[in-house]
Amino acid sequence: MNSVVCLDVRVEALGVLSGFRRELYGCLTRRADVLFEAVDALLCQDGSVTSLAELSLAGAHQRGHGALYDGLNEGVIQFAQFKALLAGSRLPRGSDGGLRLAVDVSAWPRPDAETSPERCHCYRPCRCDGVRQTIAGWPCSIVAVLESGRSSWTAVLDAVRRRPDDDATVVTGVQIRGLVGRLVLAGQCRAGDPLIVVAMDSGYDIVRLSFLLADLPVVLVGRIVSTRVFYGPPAARRGDHPGRAPLHGARAELRRPGTLGEPALSWFQEHARYGHVVVEAWAGLHPKLERRAAWAGHQGAVPIVQGSVMRIRAGPLPGDRDPDPVWLFTTGPLTWDLMNTYWRTYLRRFDLEHTFRFFKQHLAWTRPRLRDPGAADRWTWLVIAAHTQLRLARDLTEDLRRPWEKPTVRGQHPSPLRVRRGYRRLRPMLADPARPAKATRPGPGRPVGTGTGPAPRHPVGKKQQKKDTPHRGGAINQP
Repeated sequence: MNSVVCLDVRVEALGVLSGFRRELYGCLTRRADVLFEAVDALLCQDGSVTSLAELSLAGAHQRGHGALYDGLNEGVIQFAQFKALLAGSRLPRGSDGGLRLAVDVSAWPRPDAETSPERCHCYRPCRCDGVRQTIAGWPCSIVAVLESGRSSWTAVLDAVRRRPDDDATVVTGVQIRGLVGRLVLAGQCRAGDPLIVVAMDSGYDIVRLSFLLADLPVVLVGRIVSTRVFYGPPAARRGDHPGRAPLHGARAELRRPGTLGEPALSWFQEHARYGHVVVEAWAGLHPKLERRAAWAGHQGAVPIVQGSVMRIRAGPLPGDRDPDPVWLFTTGPLTWDLMNTYWRTYLRRFDLEHTFRFFKQHLAWTRPRLRDPGAADRWTWLVIAAHTQLRLARDLTEDLRRPWEKPTVRGQHPSPLRVRRGYRRLRPMLADPARPAKATRPGPGRPVGTGTGPAPRHPVGKKQQKKDTPHRGGAINQP
């Protein structure tokens, strides 16, 4: 009986993966065959991908390297259709049935690509002298669904390349708003479901994002620096004289915990990795916003964004290190269960770093030296399509581990790298909508005298918008 049930589950999983491949092919409206074969080549290539030319030699890719470059430069991907396909796929959920998202930016370094437009100064950690912290390239904002348990899998749902003149906060808000709308249309978020928790690091303006996305069924949880200052609820006005009521209450400095008062909620646990973990939360705090920088063009009075501040303290780590506390800010409701959900979701945010590393080291996300940023966008979505197929196939492939690697624990999914090793054995059982390549001969090449001359040079963008202006894709407060 159990074997029959397992067989039915496997057949169903094969049908889901084959259906995803067919719908993916339908999202490719120009150069569909070569783009689809590029995804299969990424999945079936032995070892890490080093270049597009080497990728074209894979057995799953039936066309030459020129066709692959032509597909990236001249192909068309219906991004809206593909995003809807990802939003409607099977997504991991938390113990309460809610979705846990993480948003972060990863850079595609292009320091020497002077002929490539729309490059920005991207953050890049340097282990040399600590001075060179930026590099010219294409920053990409990625949103993914987080899982629970001992796993580093994520479900990437959206990717947006930032441009030099973009406001990072507005771009992130438009991205989250569009993603939540697609999740609602796909039936992933219904009335009565838990709120979607979105975790982000300290590089985001969590206060401004919470204000801009206040009408969505989401809760933003972001890290804040320990030098922030907040204020409590305003007290009653003293005396009987007329005048404006106070807007801010007692001053609360994070680097002086004594000014915060008694926490509203406190929780502790002995953690196997972090030792003695203590989580404390203070509710009813807000920062003092001024009409400058991002709020310079705000219409009306500067708002009061009230939320909760959480402090996470861990015991001594291996090596007798006493880590600094982590401070989080959120505008969502505060209860015992929600507080644990918030800080645990933030810790799970680091799974997205593993996804970035897998993209770059094994799927050659930033390997191609493409000139056109549009071609870079198409390649990014092909990498996301390959990673999604690995996620859907993780229960179908064999665990082909190396002798020095640890066996997979029962009930735990193998890593993306191990699933990719076994995908080539699974591919013959899946749907292959791509048409076979036609027999051709090499062309005559570029005719003499048809060159266009040197390509134009583009400087690296340095300025970014600071005022609260609508993004080029539409106003952020529009549904």
